[in-house]
Amino acid sequence: MHLFYTPDINGNQYTLDETESKHCVRVLRLKEGDKIQLVDGKGSFFEAVISHAHPKACQVEVTDAQHEVGKRDFRLHIAIGPTKSIDRFEWFLEKSTEIGIDEITPLLCRYSERKSIKPARLENIITSAMKQSLKAYRPVLNEMTSFKDFISQEFDGEKYIAHCEPTERKLFSHILPKGKDALILIGPEGDFSPEEIKLALDNGFQPVSLGESRLRTETAGVVACHTVNLINELR
Repeated sequence: MHLFYTPDINGNQYTLDETESKHCVRVLRLKEGDKIQLVDGKGSFFEAVISHAHPKACQVEVTDAQHEVGKRDFRLHIAIGPTKSIDRFEWFLEKSTEIGIDEITPLLCRYSERKSIKPARLENIITSAMKQSLKAYRPVLNEMTSFKDFISQEFDGEKYIAHCEPTERKLFSHILPKGKDALILIGPEGDFSPEEIKLALDNGFQPVSLGESRLRTETAGVVACHTVNLINELR
């Protein structure tokens, strides 16, 4: 069944936005009476029937709803330095959404080669990945934030920083508890600076390793995401 993103759905009647309407009517050639599925990105799936197949304002009637689909007992927040090649950062967003993540904050660090992002395209990638992987919850993408500003924010959960400096670090998968909210920092291509690492440690972040291999930024983000999900599924 075809799936459409409806973030502001409320009640049994809904009109798809212009983008989703065009895809529904012009691309998929669906018509009145056809059944479709909706997702609000907040935990709910809906079954619906097309009542008016207009290519700019397709109207549907909800026939069934499921709430808190796939709700987890933990939240995962990854703060990561966007890569110089935006394609690699987009790949991270896509894969982490497919695996399972709740919040993403692009970090502006001392060694960051990318100083800005274009949220609109990145939001579309997240939405597409959510729909493709049949997730009921859509990750939140925050604005790009400086490392110093981000590190001082309150977070109620376990806090980690993955870096490549030759200092004592525990393996992430060995110390990560099940069922606890987790925030992990992933640095840009040039890694975190020594000053940033010290600042994180002073603010209660635990230094961790993601394994023996030296990973690209986007790979490290996906590994961290997968590790959190796997630990919570296996134990």
